[in-house]
Amino acid sequence: MFAREIRSGVLYVGTVDWHRPVFDELIPLPQGTSYNAYLVKGATHTALIDTVDPSREAEFLKGLESLAPLRIDFIIPNHAEQDHSGAIPAVLARHPEAKVVTNAKCKDILKDLLLLPEEAFKVVQDRETLPLGGRTLEFILAPWVHWPETMFTYLREDRILFSCDFLGAHYASSRLFTGRDPAVQLAAKRYYAEIMMPFRTSIRKHLDLLKGFPIDLVAPSHGLVYTDPAFILDAYARWASDEVANEALILYVSMHGSVQRMVDHLADGLIRREVVVTPYHLPRADLGELAMDLVDAASVVLASPVFHAGLHPEADYGLTLVAGLRPKTRFFGLLGSYSWGHRLEEIVKNRLTGLKAEILPPVISKGHPKEADFKALDGLADTIGRKHRDLGLISRGQ
Repeated sequence: MFAREIRSGVLYVGTVDWHRPVFDELIPLPQGTSYNAYLVKGATHTALIDTVDPSREAEFLKGLESLAPLRIDFIIPNHAEQDHSGAIPAVLARHPEAKVVTNAKCKDILKDLLLLPEEAFKVVQDRETLPLGGRTLEFILAPWVHWPETMFTYLREDRILFSCDFLGAHYASSRLFTGRDPAVQLAAKRYYAEIMMPFRTSIRKHLDLLKGFPIDLVAPSHGLVYTDPAFILDAYARWASDEVANEALILYVSMHGSVQRMVDHLADGLIRREVVVTPYHLPRADLGELAMDLVDAASVVLASPVFHAGLHPEADYGLTLVAGLRPKTRFFGLLGSYSWGHRLEEIVKNRLTGLKAEILPPVISKGHPKEADFKALDGLADTIGRKHRDLGLISRGQ
């Protein structure tokens, strides 16, 4: 990738990964991704903000070499994870005069991940500044978006926020900038859902903090540079708020049809009660799409056949996803089918201790669902519909 100018003296030097199918061996990448790095030139010093994933190191170094003669005085990793920091040793090998400028916690993690020596670092504190000659970088510690050592770097004179993973998106594009593009925002929501959602409380604090900074451009570590910062900042404020939507997700797996019949009956009952329903068949579900829907859904129902007294492995994974992402879901339901015994309720309650949701009475059928089970499903639909109305999610005249 060749260098591209964001502002005079501020260059994009990252790389685009068009074909990477999955991130962290977990997260699907339907639109690829990018590893964004930025070069900021002052009158006296030059800083490199972030590097790239090791898989794109050769391409990244070639781009830097095209700028020769180039002296890099400071390498600023906003985050220690290797898709940001992985090329630091290679840059230091070519620019031994450079110092790695970061916070103390990030330094400790980088020493472990990249085996960098103590003397390679310059440690900075929250709100400390670094003059480059006519340009000033300010460091804003932002723990738990999404690691404990994350920070932002703010270029004062140009009013550019280098926001690290915060506000980013896995989105490969030949474009450098984006305005109010719904496709980019959808990719950013997917990214938020998969990575940022568990840290909603911290995110709200950092959004409030950033209100004190005039920002003309947001330059994240993945995705495009935002020319209209309010577009992504306002979206994050909505996603991280406590507001939920009139939506119920049914996460299910069915081995012999009993759970499928229960899911279909409940979905029909919820639709009749004016609740928007999305069933997710877990063995074939796009977990990124599921995570996005978890951002706003007021209710989630898990449905599983019993497997060795517990959840089917696919349902267990669905429960793990919900428990790990900690969405703002208000109500959680459970459906199940068994033949001789089960521990479904116990398992779900124990796993959802970190979720601030009311666990609704479960509907568990013995074998094929019978009339009493279908009546119980109608009761569950009634309960979810009523609770959504009580929250004002469904208008009385709707």
